[in-house]
Amino acid sequence: MPTLTEAPLVLLLWAVVGYLLGSIPFGMILSKLMNLGDLRSIGSGNIGATNVLRTGNKKAAFATLILDGGKGAVAVLLARELAGDSAAQVAAFASFLGHCFPIYIGFKGGKGVATFIGIALAIAWPVGLLVCLTWLVVAVVTRYSSLSALAAATLAPFIAYFLGFGQMVLLFILLALVIYVRHKTNIERLLSGQESKIGNKG
Repeated sequence: MPTLTEAPLVLLLWAVVGYLLGSIPFGMILSKLMNLGDLRSIGSGNIGATNVLRTGNKKAAFATLILDGGKGAVAVLLARELAGDSAAQVAAFASFLGHCFPIYIGFKGGKGVATFIGIALAIAWPVGLLVCLTWLVVAVVTRYSSLSALAAATLAPFIAYFLGFGQMVLLFILLALVIYVRHKTNIERLLSGQESKIGNKG
């Protein structure tokens, strides 16, 4: 369990900052700038990197991945530097919620995978590296982005605990729960054998 060392108003401030940073819909911004079409009408309709990849533009997908991960990492690093560790955890979760439920586009956002990875790398880089490795291994073996995300999210709290980051276990559990909720339809398609694989165009 994290120890809340900052004042409630400070934590609230970083929750707001984190949420607003996380709400920036980089996938939609890049798709519009690069004339790739409306992401809402492509593939899953998601605004994240996996759906951007379905436009056929790998550069745009990679940029979306980096930027979506980066906004979570920036929220964590700024909060840690300017306030403290508990503020960093609050900013982390808020930025994640911002990506999933962004205020700028009617609270209809992405599924949070890239932002989750960026948060993990920034808040505890050893955990982040193993989360990335988990995602990569499952993705290479199965070619299912959703299954890779679910596996990484599931293992993250255990990785944090066994690597000595016990104060962050609750954060990773909360992130994992939201990822499962956001992947509800993916889970249904995985179970029915209808899930789209990485690289398939919408």
